[in-house]
Amino acid sequence: PHRAGTELRQVSDWSDFVRGRCLRELLEQGGPGEAPSRLLASPDRQHLLLLWNQPASQARVVAFQRLGADGADLERSWQPPQPPVVGLLFLESPATAVPWVLTIIWEHGKTELWRFVPAVGWHLLQSLELCHGARARVVSICSWGAQLVWCEERPPLDAQLTPERRAFRYCICTRRLQIGEQGAQLSPLRIVLHNSPVYRVLASPSGVFLLPTPATFQGVAKFVLIWRPENADIIIAAPSKGCVCTKALLPGSEVDFKKLLLGCVGLLANMDPLDIHSCALSGRRGLLLVSTAGAVELVQPDGVWRPIFDFGGSALAPGEQVQLKVFGDTLACFFGGALYLVDLGSRQLIEKEVLSTEEVLFLDFHAEEEEVQLLGPNGIYSLDFSGTDREEPTLVEMVFEEACKYYQRRSLSSSQLTVEKLKKGDMFQAPIALSSILCYSLPYAKLLGTMQLELQSYQKLEFLKLCVVGASESEVESYGEALVEQELGRLLHLDLNKENLAYLNAIFSSFPGSSWKAIQNHLQLQQNGDGVLVARATPDVWKKILGGSVPGLSKQEEGPLNGMVPLFELICLLLHQFKPKWLPQFVGLSQEYLGASWTYGNKEGPEGAVPLYKRALAVLPRRTRGSLADGEMEIELLLCSQRPKAILQAMDLLIQHRRWQRVMEAAEKFSMLSPLLNKEIFTILLRECSQHRDLDPYLDKLWELCPTNLSASDILSVLQQYLPPTELDPPPFLPGGSSQLTVGLLKPLLHRLAQGPPGQDEIYAVLQSPTFPPPTPPRWEQAKEHPQ
Repeated sequence: PHRAGTELRQVSDWSDFVRGRCLRELLEQGGPGEAPSRLLASPDRQHLLLLWNQPASQARVVAFQRLGADGADLERSWQPPQPPVVGLLFLESPATAVPWVLTIIWEHGKTELWRFVPAVGWHLLQSLELCHGARARVVSICSWGAQLVWCEERPPLDAQLTPERRAFRYCICTRRLQIGEQGAQLSPLRIVLHNSPVYRVLASPSGVFLLPTPATFQGVAKFVLIWRPENADIIIAAPSKGCVCTKALLPGSEVDFKKLLLGCVGLLANMDPLDIHSCALSGRRGLLLVSTAGAVELVQPDGVWRPIFDFGGSALAPGEQVQLKVFGDTLACFFGGALYLVDLGSRQLIEKEVLSTEEVLFLDFHAEEEEVQLLGPNGIYSLDFSGTDREEPTLVEMVFEEACKYYQRRSLSSSQLTVEKLKKGDMFQAPIALSSILCYSLPYAKLLGTMQLELQSYQKLEFLKLCVVGASESEVESYGEALVEQELGRLLHLDLNKENLAYLNAIFSSFPGSSWKAIQNHLQLQQNGDGVLVARATPDVWKKILGGSVPGLSKQEEGPLNGMVPLFELICLLLHQFKPKWLPQFVGLSQEYLGASWTYGNKEGPEGAVPLYKRALAVLPRRTRGSLADGEMEIELLLCSQRPKAILQAMDLLIQHRRWQRVMEAAEKFSMLSPLLNKEIFTILLRECSQHRDLDPYLDKLWELCPTNLSASDILSVLQQYLPPTELDPPPFLPGGSSQLTVGLLKPLLHRLAQGPPGQDEIYAVLQSPTFPPPTPPRWEQAKEHPQ
């Protein structure tokens, strides 16, 4: 079953062909040398021709005709001594009853013209010789209007030529063929290009493309030549460079290939050979090329290279068949069992149809058709688009691509604007100009639907401007708050790139009060009944807030750089200015979300990132960093981090300010986090006790913090490091106000250590029990229980 939208409709099951059963059997042959090498339909669709032309096998041409086209069949075969067939063409014959003839061209230049006469059948109209020399060999041939154009090999008489000399023994020839009722006449041979490498020739209505082949000399297989007979010139076209140069052709003159390249040798020297897997003509559009990597490009008749589509993924296999067909504004590409439809205007994939190999074997080509026909063993199928409207989305996509280019040319931003960003909303900088562009390409309803959000924002802005003009000073302030609120909401839904972040910094610096109110509203910052700060921001908003860091944060003294900081730092600045008490709690909230939403190892997560408390410290104003108020703020930020190093740093600051009650509160709170941190805090406070008597009122609480794994000798070792040096002959009694630590002050701690931890006491109690170990049972009881 096929997806809704496109449908394969069978238009023939071979029952409408004479000898339809034989045709089915020939198409079902799949062995080596059995499948036809080419299938071709006549311009009137009444005949289907099959060509077998494999090397070292019998060449064969068989024509099948539809019912109603009575007449003799065409079936010709040639034994291996006969040169292979290099061309099977339908040429126009406008002055005759049947306006076309079948032309069969062999490698040595022999040409046969066959005509189908109704009620009579196929008959040989005439045999011709294209080449003049007996040693000449036709490599590739095509027809441009009434002219035959081919690449001809002319082997040199000197067999000792170097490989480079032998690579340029070809020429591009042309002859006009006039076909009448009774026969045909060839014009004199004309050489367009001599001393040429081997080329494959393909004719489009606008000119003849000369395409390098695998046998082309690699040094010159870097470009495509385009001969335009109507313009009398030859174009050198190369990827990413387009038209490299143009050579005008004088009437009756020929061009030397080597002289043609003299003007662009330096440019071509740095180019790589063309990567060509498959190719096909695209009517007047030009030549389609498919690279081995799956990229499709269009070479236009004027030499311009235009990317069409990139299938990506794995590269195409060298032997994999890729078939291309352009109908209208759509490219159909069939390979790997799938049919791809690509819009040539927007370069977007319209649809992909996966087809079984039994269902479709060949994509039928008609030069001027507006449909795709697929040919398989069971008949001919036509691709039907009646169930889908594919023009509207591709047209809209194309219009938005043009709008992106329009804005990119006029924008001062360095970031690339894409269709996705444009459609995402809030990216239009000139809605009136954009609507004037879109109105010529989009239906009215589609235009309104696309521009609805932008027009609403634009209307609100225009209304706000009118209100500000005639408003009082207080009303202007309220309008400014509304504008900041709206802009902040818009920016929080965009990617905070360099430009948007700079704009956000400008808003916060110009309107700090309005920005603070807007931040409160968008984050829903408020205190609950217990005085704890809460925030009800969405996860997307949190990610925007915590997504970036201040550059150069390793040097905390420098603070913000160039006045432009990320959103988290901007909010911290507003909190420090308007609600300083909320700043540590906000950092704590941010840390909670950061730990709950990102896993370690993520680039955006906490692993390897700058801690949030350091980012908050970096934005504190430098001029007041050493003051008591900002010293308190720094302490609170360090403590809220819950990090051991920051906690110890905060303890040092509290000790410097001699705030002993706050020191003990922090010690009691954070000693519970880990045994190692508990030991560090206790050691610091024990050091202070050895140097002064300010902690004496808190000694009972301090002894409670003593780690259980410390012994009395450990305590004495610590004290010995920090005790001041004693006098050689100290007095028996210390004078009043002395700062020295006495044994009396340490006695409760030493008594506590002597008792040991509760766990050890229980163990000792078990070991000292009179029933430990249990008594040995009497021997006579054992004898009773275990008789021999």
